[in-house]
Amino acid sequence: MKISKEILEFGYKNLTTAKAMAELYEENFKTVSKYVHATSRGHEVIQTALGMQLLPQDYAFPYYRDDAMLLSIGMKPYDLMLQLLAKKDDPFSGGRTYYSHPSLNDIDKPKIPHQSSATGMQAIPATGVALGFHYRESLTDQQRAAVDASSDSSVTSDSVVVCSLGDASVTEGEIAEAFQMAALKQLPILYLVQDNGWDISANAAETRAQNAAEYAAGFHGIEAISIDGTDFQESYNTLNEVIEKIRTERRPFLVHATVPLLNHHTSGVRMEFYRDDLEEARSRDPYPRMRQLLLDNGFSEQDLDGYDAFAKAESEKSLDQAMKMPDPEPADLFTHDFAPTPITEEKGERSPLGAEKVVMVDCALFAIEELMKKHPECLLYGQDVGGRLGGVFREAATLAQKFGDNRVFNTPIQEAFIVGSTVGMSAAGLKPIVEVQFADYIWPGLNQLFTEVSRSNYLSNGKWPVSMILRVPIGAYGSGGPYHSSSMESVVSNIRGLKIAYPSNGADLKGLMKAAYYDPNPVVIFEHKGLYWSKVKGTKGATSVEPSEDYVLPFGKAWVLQEIWKKEEEETLSIITYGMGVHWAMNATEELGLQDRVEVVDLRTLHPLDYETVFASVKKCGKCLVVTEEPSENSFSRALQGRIQEECFKYIDAPVMVIGSENMPAIPLNSVLEETMIPSTEKVKTKIEEILNY
Repeated sequence: MKISKEILEFGYKNLTTAKAMAELYEENFKTVSKYVHATSRGHEVIQTALGMQLLPQDYAFPYYRDDAMLLSIGMKPYDLMLQLLAKKDDPFSGGRTYYSHPSLNDIDKPKIPHQSSATGMQAIPATGVALGFHYRESLTDQQRAAVDASSDSSVTSDSVVVCSLGDASVTEGEIAEAFQMAALKQLPILYLVQDNGWDISANAAETRAQNAAEYAAGFHGIEAISIDGTDFQESYNTLNEVIEKIRTERRPFLVHATVPLLNHHTSGVRMEFYRDDLEEARSRDPYPRMRQLLLDNGFSEQDLDGYDAFAKAESEKSLDQAMKMPDPEPADLFTHDFAPTPITEEKGERSPLGAEKVVMVDCALFAIEELMKKHPECLLYGQDVGGRLGGVFREAATLAQKFGDNRVFNTPIQEAFIVGSTVGMSAAGLKPIVEVQFADYIWPGLNQLFTEVSRSNYLSNGKWPVSMILRVPIGAYGSGGPYHSSSMESVVSNIRGLKIAYPSNGADLKGLMKAAYYDPNPVVIFEHKGLYWSKVKGTKGATSVEPSEDYVLPFGKAWVLQEIWKKEEEETLSIITYGMGVHWAMNATEELGLQDRVEVVDLRTLHPLDYETVFASVKKCGKCLVVTEEPSENSFSRALQGRIQEECFKYIDAPVMVIGSENMPAIPLNSVLEETMIPSTEKVKTKIEEILNY
């Protein structure tokens, strides 16, 4: 395709602007390198050729070297320099994250959800957006209209997703998970790989068995193309053809573009430290090649010199202006940790007259069924939740049959994708409920949970909250052994930006599930496997009258399940617990006949945590025991113990104590060893007597 003079002019101006900015940063190195940055020098042509062709309904996931792409979609040098200098008015993050780490939700530009430092991790959220498009396109017109009405998403039937990657990142395992799903589902996504042959100081020959196009060819269904990313005509025409095919044919492509790296890896890692190929790289500089292309198409040297001079002057003016802008204020640190939730009060009927008692697993199942009936944007996916099985605990039984395989479906064994794809799904206006099959399997998903899911709202300055629910069956029972029994809430509770529930009964689970769905923030719900069916001795209390459909239980509201009156003449105790610990505590006090001397507080949610109720109970009772199933060393329970000790020291008559599992590396398979490992009613009884007699 012959490229118009207007396109050539825009492309050249964009390249010279990005180039002028990089050169200006070098000239002012000591001033602008307070915070680390990278530039697109050498990559400008392929980035420009792509950005020019994106539309406001498209979604883009640039990587940290993509400032030329950002310019080509309509950002100005001044915008990027506000982020370079981490200024208060940085349009992406309010001074919270690095240069060229954009978060953009402007009506007239492609949408850019938050992403991390983008060494591969962004591929999963990007593919999640494309999976969201795929799901939306399976809906009826009426359903799609309902989804659109529930969000401000700009998605259209020809929207595409672009995920930009450096070639070094393609070796990461999470890239394989993204490619696998894109190929399997035939998703409308373009992976643009900019291959400059370097990681930081390691080069391709040291670290890669093949280039990105050769690698992608192994994923049947992804069409891979290699091009010269310094040739504007080849880059523009190839991308034009590929993007048009994605818009119409709805299938994935990978474009592998070879480019030179003509600037430092980052401002902090200088090219002269290690590069031995600089002369060869400079011989492939796209700037003189682009300049010659314009001269061959009727532009004069005077025209081009004018464009260059304007770019230099604009960059200098922008930097001068940005440097004068204010830094964030200390109070700005404390905004956008969470988006506001509409669920702040308990509402609906918890125990409707005439309703049947149901097991805990069914309360969650019925909650999701009610949500899916009401909200076409709600969908459920994970390992084995599809129609054949409906979950290994039958926690999704019948849902695929009722709502279709497009809404309730199995994923590959890909915990990272299951977790991280929710970032993209949410950005596309959907409300995903996903499941990690056992808590022990969550570890491969922690990278996405920590880096992409939990930080999105905060680092995008409130533009991209992630609305998702992650269900995690947890806990030991029935000789599950070392790979199906672990408790790990301490790890997850240390990830800021997540809300965390750990209910002890079905009514709480249903109410919290509903609250989580309507909460615009990411929620993790730990569901104890031993409570699902109340088959474990002493867990009948987990069964509940099923609450009404409109029942919601706000996060951060503990429940004084067993309340006592303070008796000055007797020692009294407050037990603070959650999950299975609630049942050990209730059974222990009943068997000891101490229901009038021991108060039991069920936390229900670990974050936010209802400290007000906890402290009030401890101050009233004068003694405190924290009961957990986790090994207690370096744990959530130890942190809670310390906080209680600090806040209630003047009111307590004994040290705050903790009982949890033994501090061993894993829960053994043998039932005798399992019982020895974890707490029980008998062990809690012993601990209650110890502290009351202290």
